[in-house]
Amino acid sequence: MYQHLDLQGQPLPYAVGKVVCVGRSYQDHAAELNNPVPKQPLLFIKPASSLIGLDVPLLLPKGLGAVHHELEVALLIGRRLCHAEPGHTLDAIAGVGLALDLTLRDVQDELKANGHPWERAKAFDGSCPISPFAVPDMLGHLQQLDFSLQINSQPRQSGNTAQMMWPIEQLLSEMSRCFTLNPGDIVLTGTPKGVGELKPQDQLDMQLNGQYRFSAQVAG
Repeated sequence: MYQHLDLQGQPLPYAVGKVVCVGRSYQDHAAELNNPVPKQPLLFIKPASSLIGLDVPLLLPKGLGAVHHELEVALLIGRRLCHAEPGHTLDAIAGVGLALDLTLRDVQDELKANGHPWERAKAFDGSCPISPFAVPDMLGHLQQLDFSLQINSQPRQSGNTAQMMWPIEQLLSEMSRCFTLNPGDIVLTGTPKGVGELKPQDQLDMQLNGQYRFSAQVAG
């Protein structure tokens, strides 16, 4: 069963909660999928059952079309945020890591075409593989974080949080006005361009700010 871990693999003192996500927070990703750029953060939620650690093989759903990777900076919430002002949100971040927002792209395309919600494509069990968390102070300025993904040693995605359409403090404030963020909740901050289909036995290597590396394997 998933639990939040620090970089030494030790459990963190937070219950596992929901995952609040933002779509199209990087303009280049919106452009690559021919999606319009929203005027406000496009929010959706993954349940706690979507979370899995990177130490177990990633299971791709069968018979539902392509499963795409979307690499994102993940924030572990350590203090309750409800209708919070932007200037009071950053100190609620207890950890920073990397996550994969796994997406059933064919399913999502059909849902969007019919004006339906995305949960079937985004919120399935195991759809949020996530790394251990670093202490925020170890990373410096959170709005200047580099992150990248290689698959089978080939570069796939790279980004920097400076490219986000909404700064982290503003994003957390906006989220907290829609959904109370509780200790143990996770916020995914969006993905840059380069998303693509995962295949069985793919080897994933992720880097955060040039300081931390994480790896994962897709099940065969």
